Amino acid sequence: MFDIFKIYTQKQISIQEANEKLIGLGYRRFDQIAQEGDFSVRGDTLEIFPANFNYPLRIEWEFDSVKKIFSFDKEINRKILDYDFLILVPCHRRSRRYTSEDIPLSAVLEIKKGDYIVHSRYGIGKFLGVKKLKVRDQEDYYFEIEYEHQDKLYVSKEEVHLIQKYANFNLARPRLSRLGTKEWQRTKEKVEKGIKAFALAILRIEAQRKVIGGLRYAEDDSWQKKFEQDFPYQETPDQAKATQDVKNDMQNPGCMDRIICGDVGYGKTEVAMRAAFKAVSSGKQVVILVPTTILAYQHYVNLTKRLKDFPFSVEMISRFRSPREQKNILKRLTEGKVDIIIGTHRILSQDVAFKDLGLLIIDEEHKFGVTHKEKIKKLRVNVDVLSLTATPIPRTLYMSLIGIKNISLIKTPPKERLAIKTEVMLFDIKRLGDMITREITRGGQVFFVHNRIESIGRIEQSLKKVLPKQARIEVVHGRMASRQMEEVMLKFIDKKLDCLLSTAIVESGIDIPTANTIIINNAHRFGLADLHQLRGRVGRHNLQAYCYLVAPPKESLSSDASGRLKMIEEFSHLGAGFEVAMSDLELRGAGNILGREQHGFIWMVGFDLYCRLLKKEIEYLKEAFKLNVN
Repeated sequence: MFDIFKIYTQKQISIQEANEKLIGLGYRRFDQIAQEGDFSVRGDTLEIFPANFNYPLRIEWEFDSVKKIFSFDKEINRKILDYDFLILVPCHRRSRRYTSEDIPLSAVLEIKKGDYIVHSRYGIGKFLGVKKLKVRDQEDYYFEIEYEHQDKLYVSKEEVHLIQKYANFNLARPRLSRLGTKEWQRTKEKVEKGIKAFALAILRIEAQRKVIGGLRYAEDDSWQKKFEQDFPYQETPDQAKATQDVKNDMQNPGCMDRIICGDVGYGKTEVAMRAAFKAVSSGKQVVILVPTTILAYQHYVNLTKRLKDFPFSVEMISRFRSPREQKNILKRLTEGKVDIIIGTHRILSQDVAFKDLGLLIIDEEHKFGVTHKEKIKKLRVNVDVLSLTATPIPRTLYMSLIGIKNISLIKTPPKERLAIKTEVMLFDIKRLGDMITREITRGGQVFFVHNRIESIGRIEQSLKKVLPKQARIEVVHGRMASRQMEEVMLKFIDKKLDCLLSTAIVESGIDIPTANTIIINNAHRFGLADLHQLRGRVGRHNLQAYCYLVAPPKESLSSDASGRLKMIEEFSHLGAGFEVAMSDLELRGAGNILGREQHGFIWMVGFDLYCRLLKKEIEYLKEAFKLNVN
């Protein structure tokens, strides 16, 4: 067992004792916290940035008793989430690996009264709260858990690490376990049996990649340094670290499999561009796979500009290209005359062949369908793979924790970036016209998203009646001819339009510095992650940006729709992508998190314990077969 620090509301501990415990776990005390591993003490308040946690925590004392625990956004000093209790793990990143199923994978436990929990030794129960009990003439607080037949289990603070919140992402309501029987042990054995085959399949793919190996790229040359110096913005510390992580992977002989997680506009694309440049400088080809035509076009424009002083060829294959143009591009790709190819799922077609593919970059892989993902698997067997995501799903994060994928987090926003002011409102055409006019007056541009092609023309006519005559507004949607769509997009990019009225095809990829207002009509019909992505089209620079979510009155909405709008309004702080991703899964269900065949096992033991068991099995198999796939 390794040292941990358990702290919860009502815990009797002095702030000085907490200070000493944190130092013992490798945390460093400063006047102000700046990065993971820092903590500070001011009066009755302790602030700490735990290892593997997205935001710092604030712990407040009342005399010698813990009163409040909550995470907060340091940039705007705003509270994010309250916690009843938490476990802090050591800050030493390179300490020995923990393989026990008794250790929760997440550093912080967020459990509320009434939540279902999983005790690794006794099974699924319901958390009833913290209760003060007298045991052996000593009073202390215990965690009260109810099991089948209303049997109770009281967990001491010394064993709190054995419990974790039960999550199965709406697959089904769990059945409470029975105490005093071997039922839970049999359940775990059944799950472990199902996990074994899944773990073997995962390792088989990784073993293939290890045996085949990858190209060992050289260290940065003068061209690489020149390319990176041309980046027009100041890179953030997290961007720099993610870039170095990728370079270290590419300069090692094994195949890279790394995920870059960062909120919208946090600079993931620049990290990918630098990796692509490193590959083509060594004579390898690069494919950038994206979910939408618009995103493909944006990447193509940006890369073409960045590579104008270098002898590398960039092409795009999407419906913005005619069949004749596509045929010519694919011929040149096969001959090795195209260095970087950007495109949608069209790239996964059978007629696409490479002369010497070295790097596959996948933007938002979770947006691709099952069929496309199967083709991606075949494409990635013997090449370096770099995945980009703004709203990571638990599968992404847990696959990194169980040792299959490497992950780099970009959590620091670009300098001078402001949070987007978000407001839910009723449809009022005059007020909407005033909002658009206000943005145009300050020299900006506006996205107006209306995701119904049949009625988008009526919205256009209504807006034209309330906007000034000189206001330039045009429509774009997926049924338009490719050339027409391209022309409208170019006009908006070149500031020849003031307002772009579109369907949700602009969700990913459009980066317009002067577009700082977005209006999303019928926002209640969008998923939480989709709303967050759409909102990310604005506020990409240092001007205050606005997002207006237009929806019917609250009383006419379903509880799910109302919950989504409330959450997207609440999660408007910088770097909210992680909370959005988790909340979206809680609301909508997990979909294909780890494959449909694994859903029954997740339901039986909960997602966290399932992943701990999977981690244990994978590490066992690695040792058994002497494979090191990290």
